[in-house]
Amino acid sequence: MHIDLLITNATVLPFPGRNEVIANGFVAISGAAVHAIGPMSACPETASTTVISGEGQLVMPGLVNGHCHAPMTLFRGLADDLDLQTWLHAHIFPAEARQVDPEMVYWCSKLAAAEMLLSGTTTFADGYFLEDEVARACVETGIRCVAGQAVLDFPVPGVPDPAHNIRIAARFLERWQGRNPLITAGIFTHSAYTCSNTTLQRAKELTRRLQAPLFIHVAETEGEACDIAEPLAPTPIGHLEALDLLDPGTVCIHCTWATESDIADIRTSGCAVVTCPQSNAKLASGRMPLRAMMKEHIRLALGTDSAASNNSLDLFRELDFAAKVHKVNPHDPAAAPADKLLHIATAGGAAALGLPGGHGTLTPGAPADLILLDLRRPHLQPFHGPRLLAYSQAGSSVRTVIVHGRIVVQDRQFHTIDLRETCTRVRKLATG
Repeated sequence: MHIDLLITNATVLPFPGRNEVIANGFVAISGAAVHAIGPMSACPETASTTVISGEGQLVMPGLVNGHCHAPMTLFRGLADDLDLQTWLHAHIFPAEARQVDPEMVYWCSKLAAAEMLLSGTTTFADGYFLEDEVARACVETGIRCVAGQAVLDFPVPGVPDPAHNIRIAARFLERWQGRNPLITAGIFTHSAYTCSNTTLQRAKELTRRLQAPLFIHVAETEGEACDIAEPLAPTPIGHLEALDLLDPGTVCIHCTWATESDIADIRTSGCAVVTCPQSNAKLASGRMPLRAMMKEHIRLALGTDSAASNNSLDLFRELDFAAKVHKVNPHDPAAAPADKLLHIATAGGAAALGLPGGHGTLTPGAPADLILLDLRRPHLQPFHGPRLLAYSQAGSSVRTVIVHGRIVVQDRQFHTIDLRETCTRVRKLATG
């Protein structure tokens, strides 16, 4: 098989979560997939291949951001130090009503994609309005995206009449399913308190029929159950179970207030969970029972949430916070081990999003989504092992990013988009 891209003389981390590296190795890429990895002594010789020297660098799979609202980069820092309901209803929803249109969604998604790529994320799951523009921005920027068209039961950008919300979501799925290798199309039902029981069931019926993922915010705040118009169970997750929404194709976001019974429902149904610890902490929403879910072997992903509630899309930053905040109470330094979180941020997160096997690893046949980190940076020295990535790594150490076998960023310069133009466009949108 012809090798298109060869990374040489690098430290290689094939499986984040395993404390094993190839000290002086290579990664060979053919087309959009990893062809081979190994020590330099086994490196293939080829004259017609693009070669990247990995000297002083670590090669690892790109990170997987399990939950984001990419266009909300426009609202970064707009409303801080507020609880979720005040933040949403007094600030974010009114700002979205004023400013969200196709141009805003396109340019602000480009900015989000650029921020994620430059900090090591090669795949993310998104949920927003006018999701066609998110998908278009991702394709142009070169990042992999599981894109969810938002469904709510009140007028939103792109869906002025909520009676048509499922029909518009169906059209989005039809336009994007199988059309571009970087885009996986799905539906994002915002929550049980913004969608009726009928809307939730219709959305799930659609995703089951088309074998698409369904995303939903659930159990994010302590009082969320009181906001559901027609509750069918004492807890929001129990409500989803009563509606027959929980199955392996459903991704539950936050689950901050999941009870033991809720965790049992999640485990039995096979659905996945995304935790967004910094967003939950900033909004004082609570902390997801991560250790309990890990013990039950629930499929887990790590997410940043939006730049409006985090305010960063750097998943390495999220890794560090997640690893530490879950140790504080119950006073257990092993409650959220670095190895497990590195797995959740790569292959585990990919599995939670329903991506095919191999995503998030550097194994032959796996998608060639990988990053090169500069191990010569002071905060990564000495490099005793991969666990350091959970506690000391910063997205700014990322030098080169490859997605689907294509060099998207090299030496922190984009091959795909004009970052200066993107930033200028977003600043213009923010000022009016």
